[in-house]
Amino acid sequence: MDDAASEAVALTSELIQIDSTNTGDPETLVGEREAAEYVAAKLTEVGYEITYVESGGENRHNVIARLPGADPSRGALLIHGHLDVVPADPSEWSVHPFSGVIQDGYVWGRGAVDMKDMLGMTLALARHYKRNGIVPPRDLIFAFVADEEAGGTYGARWLVENRPELFEGATEAISEVGGFSIHLSQDVRAYLIETAEKGIRWMKLRVRGTAGHGSMINHDNAVTKLADAVSRLGNHQFPLVMTDTVREFFAGVAELTGHEFPEHDLDGAVAKLGPIARVVGATLRDTATPTMLNAGYKGNVIPSVAEATVDCRILPGRMAAFNEELDDILGPEIEREWLELPPVETTFDGAIVDAMNAAVLAEDPEAHTLPYMLSGGTDAKHFQRLGIRNFGFCPLRLPPDLDFSALFHGADERVPVEALRFGTRVLDRFLRSC
Repeated sequence: MDDAASEAVALTSELIQIDSTNTGDPETLVGEREAAEYVAAKLTEVGYEITYVESGGENRHNVIARLPGADPSRGALLIHGHLDVVPADPSEWSVHPFSGVIQDGYVWGRGAVDMKDMLGMTLALARHYKRNGIVPPRDLIFAFVADEEAGGTYGARWLVENRPELFEGATEAISEVGGFSIHLSQDVRAYLIETAEKGIRWMKLRVRGTAGHGSMINHDNAVTKLADAVSRLGNHQFPLVMTDTVREFFAGVAELTGHEFPEHDLDGAVAKLGPIARVVGATLRDTATPTMLNAGYKGNVIPSVAEATVDCRILPGRMAAFNEELDDILGPEIEREWLELPPVETTFDGAIVDAMNAAVLAEDPEAHTLPYMLSGGTDAKHFQRLGIRNFGFCPLRLPPDLDFSALFHGADERVPVEALRFGTRVLDRFLRSC
């Protein structure tokens, strides 16, 4: 297992060195294809028969492989991860974002935690099992997919809609943004397993008005009407809602630490959780965050159309109520169009959760595990359409002073070498027992 853990570190570094930035432009997406080719070569080298799929667009490539298990009658486990990363500006980094350099006990670079760390660990274990003839208890499906950072249209979503047979028999899945440790106090460490995700609605608002000269009074100015609507929406606070996952998380923290979460001051109580408060706080209510504005083409021309982009995140079970609230805030004059990805939620129980708990505690006996909701989104939103139960389980034991959530899409993204080695051991225990 030491060899697999060491290889996971090396593979993570090498994957980071492939600039697989998801630009959305087919002409500049070659890195995503290169990453897929790299993974395919590593799998075929040890004897896997892979399925290599171009998913509806030029340079959008995916690699799927299956390792047969001891009991073919059991549902397969899907281990999926995305090959693409978000852009990185080298001027904001202390190392080059695609160097993959290993220094100061970390592997540095874009994708180190989102999510080439999980890819490196998964690939190392897949190779280890094949080389050593290790047979897991059930089929394992390894999926390395494109386009997650842009919603999965040319990745997981395309595969689910066009090649669902690749995931035949899969009943459960694990992927990113779960299984990492947090320190609830100096003596209490917990690993958060993702069992829920907020829904995503990337919404474009459009307002039409009367074009004219900027020197004239215009009471039908599209820019003014849009600005008013965006201001109302951006300053609106949606109601506090306690989902089952969040309630269970709070109960677990209270039991471990004695820290109470009174509903009359939930925001204040969450703020005392430290760096993880940003993540937890965003799961207490729906959000609608304006992110882009677009209008006009010349300083002295009033345009006839103005547009804004809003990033909406909706709690499980809240879509209808969110839509009603949106209607009240925006009114009938604002046109809307959107890309919508549904919420995800499952329960924190069953044999698979028992296996996760056992694997973590075998490597960190004094720790605890808790369910939590991710305020962002993953490809679980697509795979749930196949009836697959989804979890975030990329185990990492992190230093108490590392602001882990700030590393996602941030400058100087990095993952501790020892966390990768720890995670590889935990994943190995889990995959051999689940």
